[in-house]
Amino acid sequence: QVQLVESGGDLVQPGGSLRLSCATSGLVFSTYDMAWYRREPGKQRELVAAVAASGSTNYADSVKGRFTISRDNAKNTVYLQMNSLKPEDTAVYLCYARSQLVSRAVYWGQGTQVTVSS
Repeated sequence: QVQLVESGGDLVQPGGSLRLSCATSGLVFSTYDMAWYRREPGKQRELVAAVAASGSTNYADSVKGRFTISRDNAKNTVYLQMNSLKPEDTAVYLCYARSQLVSRAVYWGQGTQVTVSS
């Protein structure tokens, strides 16, 4: 059974920081590309940041220079460090996993709420 469990979402003031975690189980983590998406109510999910199994990363333009994605293969966990948070970063943040070996093996977490407000 594959599980992706996000944590770390919170209420934070503009300019603040949060660190999200996505703990995985039931998959060979080192063979998966990982990503963070976010979704506002009534909107489609959008890619925030991704880190491939190779370690290469990419980011949405809106978060470049503020967010950092990383992975710890020993802990089967992917992180999203979010700095200089803005109200427009408010969303449910979702963890995503895609196998490099089996293209149809894709998984989503349940999401964690990030609210940036004074």
